[in-house]
Amino acid sequence: MTRAETCVVACAEAWRGDGAVLAGTAGLIPQLGARLAQLTFAPELLVTDGEATLLRDGEVEGWLPYRAVFAMVAAGTRHVMMGASQLDRFGNQNISCVGPWERPTSQLLGVRGAPGNTINHTTSYWVPRHSPRVFVERVDMVSGIGHDRGAHEIRRVITNLAVLDFETPDRSMRLRSVHPGVTVGEVIAATGFALTIPDEVPPTREPSDEELKLIREHLDPHGLRET
Repeated sequence: MTRAETCVVACAEAWRGDGAVLAGTAGLIPQLGARLAQLTFAPELLVTDGEATLLRDGEVEGWLPYRAVFAMVAAGTRHVMMGASQLDRFGNQNISCVGPWERPTSQLLGVRGAPGNTINHTTSYWVPRHSPRVFVERVDMVSGIGHDRGAHEIRRVITNLAVLDFETPDRSMRLRSVHPGVTVGEVIAATGFALTIPDEVPPTREPSDEELKLIREHLDPHGLRET
């Protein structure tokens, strides 16, 4: 069992209990997680090829034109797992620029669909490199809003080190679990603000034998998840 495989399962778990919603993904690990969830505990989950085709177990099951996605966003029947260049304690996300707005040091993607996603439906984040550069006290620009700005629901943040959530009284970020081989201290050191740390932090659930077989032989036989 590898760290990447643990992350795939952690991403899959983010969609548990959602019902028949559209799973939006950014990146291979979240995509594998959504497909794994659909094949195991969430058969009603809708998964796309990233364009206009709905897939089930790699086979076409429907057509979802781009205009229809906006209707699903507005109706709240979507749960997207986005990336983030910066995140703060309340889940405010930045994918637009780093540095002062007047003269940023790095120009990134722009806000894209982040405002509409975070105000209308459930949003989670995948961060492949957990570091103080990403987890910051204050984002340089708010692209996706957090819980202190009226977000619908920021559910999970999955990183290469841990799973985080916002199940606290003020809906600020909490350490939910640490991946096997990672310590709580390592997560704290890699985070640029004070996390809520429970008295006992469990390990992230490891893949079952069935899940490992699906990941390795069916979903990603070429091992792209490890690159």
